[in-house]
Amino acid sequence: MICLAGWLGFAPAVQASPLAQQPTVAIPTVTGTPSGPVITVNADQDQINVRSGPNTDYPIVGVLVAGQKVPALGRSVGGDWVQIVYPGVEGGVAWVYAYLVTSNSTLPIVEPPPTPTPRVTPTIDPTLASQYVINLEPTRLPTYTAPPPLAIPTYTEEPVAINTGGLPMGLIIVGMGVVGIFGLLISLFQRR
Repeated sequence: MICLAGWLGFAPAVQASPLAQQPTVAIPTVTGTPSGPVITVNADQDQINVRSGPNTDYPIVGVLVAGQKVPALGRSVGGDWVQIVYPGVEGGVAWVYAYLVTSNSTLPIVEPPPTPTPRVTPTIDPTLASQYVINLEPTRLPTYTAPPPLAIPTYTEEPVAINTGGLPMGLIIVGMGVVGIFGLLISLFQRR
């Protein structure tokens, strides 16, 4: 029997069954070795963030995994960030934190992109702010009240008593001193 489909110039439609064998070998891919400066993600990092600029204020545009090698273009002025080739983002370049990667050569300093504008501009809700405004009513200053006048006591002189009789006080003191010395001499002589 002659196949009419093959004779007319077109091949018959072949339908694969769902149980058909799938290929088990690895499909070869084209890989290239980057030339020039290359950075390698440090092995102690599972993955690192790739940002659109050299600061954490810039958005994350991707990740690199431990041991991954990427072509490097340069570094930031302080050397904290490294600019890498990162296809799939605007401009094809991105930034990684320099302390999480190892470079195979010294990198030139490159100009960073402009600082991103914040997604949200912080504003204060006037209704909310008005709840925390405290209006203090002005009070009168304290008035000065003069103290009452000081009552300074006045003393009158007492009349000096004139001793009209009796012994003078000095004579009594000298007499007591002589009696004390006499008693001291007696006690010293009794011990001998």
